[in-house]
Amino acid sequence: MFYFSVLGAGFLCLSLCACTTAPIKNIHDPANTYTPENTYHKEVGQYPFIQIASQTLPDGVVEFKNLTYVKYPKQELQLDLYAPAFAAQPDFSLQQRRPAIVLVHGGGWRAGYRENLTPLAQALALQGYVAATISYRLAPEAKYPAAIHDVKAAIRWLRINAKRYGVDVNHIAIAGGSAGGQIASLTGVTNGMEKFDPQTAISDVSSAVQAIINIDGLSDFTSEEARKYEDDPRKNPSSAGLWFGGNYAEKTTLWHEASPINYVQKNTPPILFIKSSRARFSVGQAEMSELMAQQGVHYEVKKFPDAPHSFWLFDPWMKPTAKLIADFLDKQF
Repeated sequence: MFYFSVLGAGFLCLSLCACTTAPIKNIHDPANTYTPENTYHKEVGQYPFIQIASQTLPDGVVEFKNLTYVKYPKQELQLDLYAPAFAAQPDFSLQQRRPAIVLVHGGGWRAGYRENLTPLAQALALQGYVAATISYRLAPEAKYPAAIHDVKAAIRWLRINAKRYGVDVNHIAIAGGSAGGQIASLTGVTNGMEKFDPQTAISDVSSAVQAIINIDGLSDFTSEEARKYEDDPRKNPSSAGLWFGGNYAEKTTLWHEASPINYVQKNTPPILFIKSSRARFSVGQAEMSELMAQQGVHYEVKKFPDAPHSFWLFDPWMKPTAKLIADFLDKQF
């Protein structure tokens, strides 16, 4: 059961009786949470040449920070928006609007910050895209599928505010890395499914996306290879188990339901898969690609053969990742 009220200023307010929790901030131990700095210390021994991608705003890009896109009874969620500098004006004609992309951070469904993807968003803005990095409810505060609800709300917010920020409402993509890649993929393959989008009860603005980019994220939680890591009995709970509220045996239906591979059909949006050298993080990609081929759905697979997981947070891979995304979307859009 849920109830809503619509607010001004371009966002919707939801009250979901199953998903109200504490604010996002201050739920992580800074030393252990998923940040570029912590990940750098884990990877620099094997990759001594890596550098954390700069978050300094580049020339040619404008930013709009801390924009609230949805309100819940006990918290509100924000996004940061990056756009080509020529788009910084109070109003836009249809001819001036640009395609947009929503970026979902990783962190095992339980950690991470939208700022992790700031460099990638800025790089995409330099390629002509309006890019939004979003905060969403994490597993310690709201279980699956709350994060999917949040991402769809952010997409809808972009459409509601398209005139203000110069967004082409007919060309919006979703992208994410690691757990964010799985969330992005699931968000895109469930276009139009009310189960994953409670706001459809009060809004006729679409949350559908026209393209998906899954960067080193799972496509199938239920395969034997995925469960070896995600359902490890030594972890109590595992990251996935925490998100679903139980291990595979306890929450089998949810583990299947959250696997993007199970939604492939002829109207699935085109997908770009970008992979690291660590195959465990993209389990299910090959099988999902085969299903897409059978349905005549376009997909592409790109791989950085000697890159760590979370490569998109670091130079020398961040800008090439942005280029792969922009090239893919240029062709689709």
